[in-house]
Amino acid sequence: MKLVSQGLLDELAARAAASPRGRAHHNLHASADDRVQRFLVAAMRNSYFRPHRHTTRAELAVLLRGRVTVVLFDERGLVTGRCAVGDGSGNVAYETASGVWHTLIVEADGTTFLEIKEGPYDPASASEFAAWSPPEGDARAAQFLEWARGARPGERAPAL
Repeated sequence: MKLVSQGLLDELAARAAASPRGRAHHNLHASADDRVQRFLVAAMRNSYFRPHRHTTRAELAVLLRGRVTVVLFDERGLVTGRCAVGDGSGNVAYETASGVWHTLIVEADGTTFLEIKEGPYDPASASEFAAWSPPEGDARAAQFLEWARGARPGERAPAL
């Protein structure tokens, strides 16, 4: 039996705070070959989740602490929706279907969620990143993140 303790969540949040990416992962599944991939993700407000889509699988995330805003896009970078999930939102989880462009905006440091995806994990097909968004580590990523925090449906991602 595996338990997910408050102590593990605290440790993961501390690792995220110390990480240049502003996030940390903890796998619950045994290997990349497992048919169900289950892992915890802790993230800080400055963590940039580059807009992406999963071309072959859906993803389910259950918020354990904190809050995120999920921003949805069309293939050209037009915002098609946004939804708060977690503390104070009335929503505790979200599921994105395969092929849906999305990003996460972390609203509180130490936000932690359980993510579940169909396996096995194949890095070549796991995610497709949006060409209209800056890569992680790019100097423009922080500006994109700030734009996305306030972006509303009908607005288009800023040109690179």
